[in-house]
Amino acid sequence: MSNNNITVHRRRNAVALFQQYAEEQMRLGAPPKGLEQTFAQRLQVSPSMWSQIKSSRPIGDKLARQIEAACGKDTGWLDDEREPQGLAPSEQQFLELALKAWRSTNADGRKKLKAMLKELMRGAG
Repeated sequence: MSNNNITVHRRRNAVALFQQYAEEQMRLGAPPKGLEQTFAQRLQVSPSMWSQIKSSRPIGDKLARQIEAACGKDTGWLDDEREPQGLAPSEQQFLELALKAWRSTNADGRKKLKAMLKELMRGAG
């Protein structure tokens, strides 16, 4: 397997682990704010490092094994390509709400919805 494929697989799988973690924590009543930090603590990395891992930093072998151990996964789990898991229940609920809002408004309202989402994404980057 090429290094490029491993880099992609590791990032996608690490993000999937965070999504699973976040869903579980929210099911247990944890607020969404702060989940990135607590996940970083679980991985024994700084929040800044976790942010880099999600977006651009390659995950080396040592860090990959550290993430796998922290999440109870077998050695090499991050390296394998996995089938997308589909939408989480919270993602499905959001999409249903967004579609309902989109369909219930006029062109001006749709422009505002798009502008709000774009602004939100700028703040998240």
